Amino acid sequence: MTGFKTLLYKEVLRFWKVATQTITAPVMTALLYLLIFGHVLEEHVQVYPGVRYTAFLVPGLVMMSVLQNAFANSSSSLIQSKITGNLVFVLLPPLSHWELFGAYVLAAMLRGLTVGLGVFVVTAWFANLHFVAPLWIVVFALLGAAILGTMGLVAGIWAEKFDQLAAFQNFLIMPLTFLSGVFYSIHSLPPFWQGLSRFNPFFYMIDGFRYGFFGVSDVDPLHSMLIVSLFLIALAVLSLQMLRSGYKLRH
Repeated sequence: MTGFKTLLYKEVLRFWKVATQTITAPVMTALLYLLIFGHVLEEHVQVYPGVRYTAFLVPGLVMMSVLQNAFANSSSSLIQSKITGNLVFVLLPPLSHWELFGAYVLAAMLRGLTVGLGVFVVTAWFANLHFVAPLWIVVFALLGAAILGTMGLVAGIWAEKFDQLAAFQNFLIMPLTFLSGVFYSIHSLPPFWQGLSRFNPFFYMIDGFRYGFFGVSDVDPLHSMLIVSLFLIALAVLSLQMLRSGYKLRH
């Protein structure tokens, strides 16, 4: 397992060395979202009975930050290694596809969870939050970070240049994230859009995560966990197959 530990250390050190960009910047972005949306909508919107809009917003922003940064870590690492040509130094050692998968995804999870914790620390001051079911908070945070870390791995393997990765992020990750209930409950949507939202796996991650704070959700958390777990398994199988075959990695 020496190779796995070394690669994991390299991936963690990669984002930690530029923490101002990879951790502090997304935390400040989430704080701005809270200040703007919370100020504008606090007196006009109440999603759950007895829950202020600012309190409702905080878990969504935390989870959104976890997802976006987990994806960014694994995807950017692979595409940069491809373009600079140093990916060969990762592929030459006798690392199994399981070790490659584990190192990239665990590092992505660590970055996502670190940013999420930072967002929670700076935004919790603005809301009176409760921890009704803390276990669900941990479960959905880990599952969400693992899913987006794996999606980043898939995107990084598939993309051959930065604009392809940017397209993947701008046309898939960003819309799925923003249309997943971060800023609203799907019950506030017309029936057609409510039904469409249920095909978005990101919705189940955020809804289940928010349930841990308030004990209220749009979907039963067990149902959400099942869907999210199956989605993770499917993505993991896909990424492991891509690593095993050397798809777009070994030419």
